Amino acid sequence: MPSISRRAALAGTAALAVPAIVRAQNAPLEIQFFFPIAVAGPITRIIDGYAQDFEKVHQDIRIKPVYAGSYDDTIAKAITAFKGGHAPPLAMLGAIQVFSLIDLDAIVPIDQLANSPEDKAWIGGFFPAFMANGDVDGHVWSVPFQRSTSVLYWNKNAFKEAGLDPEKPPSNWTEQTEMGHKLVTKSGSTVTRWGVQIPATGGTYWLYQALAAETGQRLMNQAGDQTYFDSPGAIEALDYWVALGKEGVQAPGVLDWGTTPNDFVAGRTAIMWTTTGNLTFVRNNAKFPFGVAMLPADKQRGTATGGANFHIFSTATTAERQASMLFIKWVTSPERAAQWGIDTGYVATRPDAWETAKMKQYVAGFPQAAVARDQLPYAVPELSTHDNQQVTLPLNSALQAALAGTKTAKAALAEAQANADRLLRPFRKT
Repeated sequence: MPSISRRAALAGTAALAVPAIVRAQNAPLEIQFFFPIAVAGPITRIIDGYAQDFEKVHQDIRIKPVYAGSYDDTIAKAITAFKGGHAPPLAMLGAIQVFSLIDLDAIVPIDQLANSPEDKAWIGGFFPAFMANGDVDGHVWSVPFQRSTSVLYWNKNAFKEAGLDPEKPPSNWTEQTEMGHKLVTKSGSTVTRWGVQIPATGGTYWLYQALAAETGQRLMNQAGDQTYFDSPGAIEALDYWVALGKEGVQAPGVLDWGTTPNDFVAGRTAIMWTTTGNLTFVRNNAKFPFGVAMLPADKQRGTATGGANFHIFSTATTAERQASMLFIKWVTSPERAAQWGIDTGYVATRPDAWETAKMKQYVAGFPQAAVARDQLPYAVPELSTHDNQQVTLPLNSALQAALAGTKTAKAALAEAQANADRLLRPFRKT
């Protein structure tokens, strides 16, 4: 397998070989575009609208979104298509997939396709926290769009009913536990409202990674070939999460990611941890005043970035690469990035998007929208390694085992770390 830098050089040469988009018989060039749906809301309608608006400006290109399911479904379908020789030119894939895609020679680096001074300024205009996952071996392999961090939502009416200040969410783990106890309500022996809900299905590691970051512990190195699942901070984080269930602050066991926003808007939990990508859903459906805050700290504040980036497949023709880049730059412009954030709750990924008149007006009327942006200085890159799925699936199982009470946090994480060491050892240079 060629080195990453060698592959980048080859990809860049191919991308620059033809300066203009060439179409057979003057027909519009169709760009199939895989896109995952990860949160509630009218995402497909919004993306379809972007494609139509782009085509009005670039009438020689047709953007064809393909909604491929969850993040896991989308990467599986994209890799299957690549191996079968019919990958889409463009895909919105989880930022964590970068090592797996590079190892397959499946993608080309963005910074080799966009290398003019203007392009370099565009690449440099994204929030650094969102660029971290795509920056590998000195090349930018993807750029952010559907990005998020995890944040805390709280029900202000529930706080008031519990005798708590409705304008003061928990700022640390101790306060969250203490407030959580007060927020629990019962009808006889049946709990009608839990204090806290931190879901553990789907990408179980994602909210756990935030807990670990709050202890000061990162879960992997930048090279993607070493994990730290059994470190003291990682164990402390899982012990705290397990304790919330054992102490009756949240429902015991493994709580569902997909139903958590519905539980919150229905009043079945007073506090929830979830993605900022659910912000618009909560705003549209909550019948009570709610707040959004940075996640509570342990030794420090912390969160993990999440979500998906634009990737261009190596099987795309020169014309398809150029058309894909036109669309990427068009849809990540400040005005459109701002509108995407307003419409969905995902974080507008460029600081200049937050300086647009539309975004300033939105934040003035809905300041909760700025919390995830303000939390970015405390954010760590989402867990991403070589052989990523085989590393993270056992970690997810270990976390769920601890939450279900079938293993201790220490034992479960030791098993996950042993698995990761076995898988990642061949990728280490020393």
